[in-house]
Amino acid sequence: MSNPTIQFLGAAETVTGSRFLVTYNNQKILVDCGMFQGEPEIASHNDEKFPIDESSINALLLTHAHLDHCGYIPALVKNGFTGTIFTTHYTELIAEVVLRDSAHLQMQRAEFEDVKLKADERGSLLYNEVDVEKALKQFKAVEIRERIEVLPDVFVTFYPSGHILGATFILLEIGGKSLLFTGDMGRGSHPFLYGPDLPPSQKIDAVITESTYGDREHQTPISDFADELNKAIARGGSILIPAFAVDRTEEILFELRRLFDARAVKSIPVYIDSPMAEKVLVFYKEAIEQGTPDIKSDVAEAFTSSDPFDPGKLRIMTTVDESKLLNDISEQSIVISASGMATGGRVTYHLESMLPDPSNTVILVGFQAKGSRGLALQQGAEKLRIHNNWVPVKAAVANVESFSVHADRKEIVSWLSHIANPTQTFIVHGERESQEALKTALEGELGWKATIPELEKTYEVR
Repeated sequence: MSNPTIQFLGAAETVTGSRFLVTYNNQKILVDCGMFQGEPEIASHNDEKFPIDESSINALLLTHAHLDHCGYIPALVKNGFTGTIFTTHYTELIAEVVLRDSAHLQMQRAEFEDVKLKADERGSLLYNEVDVEKALKQFKAVEIRERIEVLPDVFVTFYPSGHILGATFILLEIGGKSLLFTGDMGRGSHPFLYGPDLPPSQKIDAVITESTYGDREHQTPISDFADELNKAIARGGSILIPAFAVDRTEEILFELRRLFDARAVKSIPVYIDSPMAEKVLVFYKEAIEQGTPDIKSDVAEAFTSSDPFDPGKLRIMTTVDESKLLNDISEQSIVISASGMATGGRVTYHLESMLPDPSNTVILVGFQAKGSRGLALQQGAEKLRIHNNWVPVKAAVANVESFSVHADRKEIVSWLSHIANPTQTFIVHGERESQEALKTALEGELGWKATIPELEKTYEVR
């Protein structure tokens, strides 16, 4: 009987599109099913025919609810996948919000392109809201740290990874082999989530590890956020923070409340302009109120009767009209809006309005992928193309890495060092230079043999 194989259908030599197919005899298990994001040549993979027959996949294991890990699921279901999607409770809840938002944005874009573009210039619609509703019926929430049988003689255990609420790394036992998928690995420094569990002590045959920050170590202390806020307030203008709706917005609000309460930063109005963040906030508040296993016990105890995410002058802008009002507000304020890389969403309109004013400040608080407006700002661009207009960058731009929820090279190597020498290690979910740097570190510091897999290539698990 042959060994299991693993085929890398995404996140190979790039950060996004996590999709890993494990096959043993007639059993096929897909780990994550994300969308490709970033530069056009990468995002275009979403429009390509899925490399295998979707109906042949028996089960899907989902590590967490970020779009680059779950965003392709409705397309998979639309094209024939009928199996169960196993994940945690909060990943299921957050994925529902993320996927509905994704479908809504695609349908909006399609309506725009129908009016503005010729037929041969229009993009394809991966899925719509009906497809999302169908996919959601196939989700099944499971308990963390509980070994379950997902297919005959195929066992899976989900362990907390400390990345976002509900996020996990996964141990998959199939065909006599054990495969560990890190998903996106947290850092242990999250303000209200526990850090990742240590890897299980049993023999691991293959490790599939992320490498987002595999070529660097986080240097920015959390105090830098307060420093940048105080500098921005002193400039007299307003502050724009592009932030992802899931976890990053909640982290920023949590820290703003702490800084305002401690009077380390002047208390000014804070606006959340992200409908998705508004919905996800509900889950984070609930998790803290209930003291779920993800949440640090001291945080749960400290906020039994107060809102940990309200800095005191918080207003959530739900409608488009409310969002537009922000561009006319003269009072100094902080605007937190998605998306975190400024590739789309309401934040692009705020950038268009705020960038030309040198009294304003944009604070970047997370990873900025190649081809994103966020990376262009980070690298000192003097102008940005937004809504078919060139917008001058006169506002100050600051970069604060302390909010990153991805482990850096040192943290990944330290965590992986708890695994007894695995037979194989595959490095995924990173730009090529990050993957190469982590490969060097694993081979040099741990003595492991590491491989950077090629897209769509199949490898035997030995």
